[in-house]
Amino acid sequence: MTPLLEFDGVSVRYAVPGAVAGKRRRTLDALLDVSLDVPEGGRLGVVGESGSGKSTLARVALGFVPARSGCVRWCGREIAYGDRAALRTLRRQMQVVFQDPFGSLDPRMTAGEAVAEALHALAVERVPAAEARERVAGALEEVGLAPALADRYPHELSGGQCQRVAIARATIVRPRLLICDEAVSALDVSVQAQVVNLLRDLSERHRMALLFISHNLAVVRHLCDEIAVLCQGRLVERGDRRQIFEAPQDLYTRALLAAVPEPLPR
Repeated sequence: MTPLLEFDGVSVRYAVPGAVAGKRRRTLDALLDVSLDVPEGGRLGVVGESGSGKSTLARVALGFVPARSGCVRWCGREIAYGDRAALRTLRRQMQVVFQDPFGSLDPRMTAGEAVAEALHALAVERVPAAEARERVAGALEEVGLAPALADRYPHELSGGQCQRVAIARATIVRPRLLICDEAVSALDVSVQAQVVNLLRDLSERHRMALLFISHNLAVVRHLCDEIAVLCQGRLVERGDRRQIFEAPQDLYTRALLAAVPEPLPR
């Protein structure tokens, strides 16, 4: 079966800022020949320490960062990021939720306006105002928010509520893939669990695939079916949840798991 999203030998190199004039510009390889895929309806977790290239992988898929080599395919076809019409279609099918719930929302827009903006911008046909209000209310209810919160601004909501608004905005157009870039790391632990369960429910209900990027191994283990491990821009291991956590093959994966502190009940 053709994967929904596929990275084929993707490499990304960044220029290091602050280079001295007259000397060779320093560079940093953020990704090195990474190949992996997200199946239709699947949930792939990408883990690794800070600087391993996790967020860069998401940015390449979204077209925010160009690949130095390799390509990204959507349903078997290479994505033409320079084609505006193709990119607009892709935006309806591939959405993203970022780490900072407050920074990802416009402080001048209410929650309802933020969700409606995505609907109007990405809908295939023009959505009448009455239908838009109904769909926004439904999207908010689906993520566990009362429709009355549609009139509130981000500063009037908690971090967890803002992240739910961001999820509603991303899912109101029913994307086939949702990319979550550290989407729960800025939330309290109890709120994290609620949002992770919400993402799992939405994925199963709408058969929406997830590319879930996180440094929290417990969250990834609970949410994802398969896990890919990045180390210094390289893919060092990929496997199903059980294999990665119970029988890791790579030394780095073992070290990553061993670094997780174990609670002492006493």
